[in-house]
Amino acid sequence: MPPLSARSSRRTVFEELRRRVVTLELAPGTPLSENELAAELGTSRTPVRESLILLAQEDLVQIFPKVGSFVSRVDPERVADAQFLREAVELASLDDMPAAPDPAQVEALRENLANQQLADNDPETFFRLDEDFHLGLLRLAGHERIWPTVVAAKGHLDRARRLGLTENPSMKVFRDQHADVLEALLRGEPDQARSMMRAHLRTVFADIERVRRRSPELFSSNSGAVPIRRSVAVWE
Repeated sequence: MPPLSARSSRRTVFEELRRRVVTLELAPGTPLSENELAAELGTSRTPVRESLILLAQEDLVQIFPKVGSFVSRVDPERVADAQFLREAVELASLDDMPAAPDPAQVEALRENLANQQLADNDPETFFRLDEDFHLGLLRLAGHERIWPTVVAAKGHLDRARRLGLTENPSMKVFRDQHADVLEALLRGEPDQARSMMRAHLRTVFADIERVRRRSPELFSSNSGAVPIRRSVAVWE
């Protein structure tokens, strides 16, 4: 990204670093240098240090005195907690769908589905469209204001979801699940939509279990373990 220079702020730096962690641009276990990040972002060390502290509060970064700071490995318990929250919010919102949904919002969801189909070989674009689709359903029910709270709580879940997308050669199955939920809602079948949504949201667990079997180093198994700072992080 271009240097932030004078317009840098803790919030701007925090959002950029969080984006890099959650999108896996900074992979689990990556060592973090305040000096290098400050130089790269064109800012002082202070907003970088403060941002790392905020990320540590989300357990997305671990700070070890006299060792250094590292991107946290994905915590399955945090994934499950975030999934519980997301599922509770999204399933509850389906009960509040209006009898006559806003046609413009329905059209936006259909356009989103069409774009999902075009993004079949682009996991990151598909991920963003997936987020927009779920936000669109909340908007349809009048609960879009809760979405930032959900997003703030699901950093570990989003990393796990991105890892899970690598387990699927095609995004078609997820796109079809989205379409099925929407059509059930438009038919006035909220119970069916809720069942479909629950199954859709829980696919992440099977996906990340396959990733964990193949790449266990990406996942935490001992939250108290201290890494050794080498060219890559190594947990003892």
